[in-house]
Amino acid sequence: MEAAPNTLPAIVVERLPLLVRAIRCLSARAIGDESVILADELAGITAMVAEKFTNDRTAEGIQKALLLTVGCVSLGLEHELGEEDDDTALDFLVEEGAEHAFQAGFRMVRDLAALPEDSLVGEYDQDPVYAQRRLKDLFVDICSADPYQNWAGFEKFEVQYRQRKAVQAIVRAAGWLRRHHYAGPINDADLNAEGVIAVAIIFAIEGGGRIVARTGQADFERLVKSVRKNKPDYEEGWAALMKQVPAQHQPVIAERIESYRTNCTVIQKIRTRTAMKTLFAEFENYAGSELDADYG
Repeated sequence: MEAAPNTLPAIVVERLPLLVRAIRCLSARAIGDESVILADELAGITAMVAEKFTNDRTAEGIQKALLLTVGCVSLGLEHELGEEDDDTALDFLVEEGAEHAFQAGFRMVRDLAALPEDSLVGEYDQDPVYAQRRLKDLFVDICSADPYQNWAGFEKFEVQYRQRKAVQAIVRAAGWLRRHHYAGPINDADLNAEGVIAVAIIFAIEGGGRIVARTGQADFERLVKSVRKNKPDYEEGWAALMKQVPAQHQPVIAERIESYRTNCTVIQKIRTRTAMKTLFAEFENYAGSELDADYG
């Protein structure tokens, strides 16, 4: 039996933080005032980070601040320069200053922290203390970069940014549905965005274009009886809903309609002889906290 050929190990490509790679380029240049200024600037940034985000009174706090400075400056450089080489990054640091790159990176983290992480939004999400803690946690998570190890903070930022922008689109679509609820705007601080969208799509099958963003047991039972009696065209009902939704929210609603068309057990069973109690229990799984407390 022929022996299997030896498998070569995967080649590990070194990808140190961009700030470190840029500083390495200094060795090919004459040491001058630019190097001293850059070193002083980075030391000043590290001291500021230690004071505000770690602990400027301990060696461990200063070490953590150094890692955060390396990552945040590198994040800003990658954002500002894209695919440019290490020498270009050094030129940027010399011409624009490390503080400029740091501020660019920090703005990215701050903007990310302002985006919703989850489609369940609570009153605490608007709390300044919670917001500050969330910013600090993200700053540490994304920007902590060991100068001697590969770092993928920029890629991590991009992944989280795309995910949170998608969540933001869901939250904003649900917010619009709430403001246009047929019985008047719903202004609760707590929001189950997926629940709002589910209620709207399920009730839209009745037709007529009425926007329902929150409901209760009595209205759900009325919906079931109406659908079983009148046998409406679901597609016409969803089209009537989509006609009212602004263009910026349509992709989210359309995506949910596409999913619910084949996967929503409530829609699949509503015309069958499934018991009302069973149907409502399944509806609760979709609507969640967007059901009225008084089921009447």
